[in-house]
Amino acid sequence: SQFGNTTACVTEAKKVLEAAGYEVLVFAATGTGGRIMESVIESGIVSGVLDVTTTEWADELVGGALNAGPDRMDAAAKANVPVVVAPGCLDMVNFGEQSSIPAKFAGRTFYVHNPQVTLMRTDAAESAELGRIVARKANAYRAGATILIPTQAISVISAPGKAFHDAAADQALFGALKQHAQVPVQEFALEINDPAFAQACARKLIELMQAKK
Repeated sequence: SQFGNTTACVTEAKKVLEAAGYEVLVFAATGTGGRIMESVIESGIVSGVLDVTTTEWADELVGGALNAGPDRMDAAAKANVPVVVAPGCLDMVNFGEQSSIPAKFAGRTFYVHNPQVTLMRTDAAESAELGRIVARKANAYRAGATILIPTQAISVISAPGKAFHDAAADQALFGALKQHAQVPVQEFALEINDPAFAQACARKLIELMQAKK
């Protein structure tokens, strides 16, 4: 699963997986893309899932434009395939042009991606709930699962010094993931688009897929 803010991560992970002999399908985490990905996983043709960009859950929870519905992240449990999960872009909720943003969000932190796309930073309370949701989804994966957390940034714009850097919200998210997860959680002092994090994600998925054979 990929977003513009996680493209570098997914591109590097894809190289590692392809070098190991796997064919890789990349899905944009745009709501529709997430739904298509879930249907492909559920069809049974997929050996494993690298769910780097779980951002659609931010839109589902908060009311953004790119939600993929409450069943997002369920297909891998039904298909019984291994999964590596990362909290990619859970720092952002997607809206259209600025005039489309509901008045109740006045005073929040926004980033104008372009005239048609405005991003809103998830706050600490929303982040904690997102951590709980993602952990609960991962707990249903019985074929092997690990949550990998890049603690320095979960998107390009959440890195220190960037528009969406919010240490309190990040800690709420990471703390909830660790508190509620019943699958292994690994933290890396890296940004999500660091090649080392991408490689760790890909290697972990390969390890889980090979263990299931």
